[in-house]
Amino acid sequence: MAIPSGSGTEVLKVSMFRSVDTTEHKLVDGVANHIYTVLSISICETAGAAEVFNLYIADDGGGTDYEIISDQALAANKTFVYNDRIVLSGTDELIFALQTGTADIDVVCSYIDQDWT
Repeated sequence: MAIPSGSGTEVLKVSMFRSVDTTEHKLVDGVANHIYTVLSISICETAGAAEVFNLYIADDGGGTDYEIISDQALAANKTFVYNDRIVLSGTDELIFALQTGTADIDVVCSYIDQDWT
């Protein structure tokens, strides 16, 4: 993506979902000519069973994955907060995935979406 030279918009957004199996969930689903800054991710186990999860970036929507958090344990009825900044651009995707079969995990991600289209 080229360095933006015109005007654009900047919007604070949130993505939320409940993860109950090993399906991959996109916290941020990148679009061309956008820059995303992830501010915080809250991951809460709500069923009383310990779980393990991964958080990674799918570069340009697939092909190469870059692990941010790998094999992270999440104790029963506990919350994990990731509040280091992550920057994605264009069609990059931020993915959350459980490693266990069934679970009940709530995930909330807040981020800034800069649109330069």
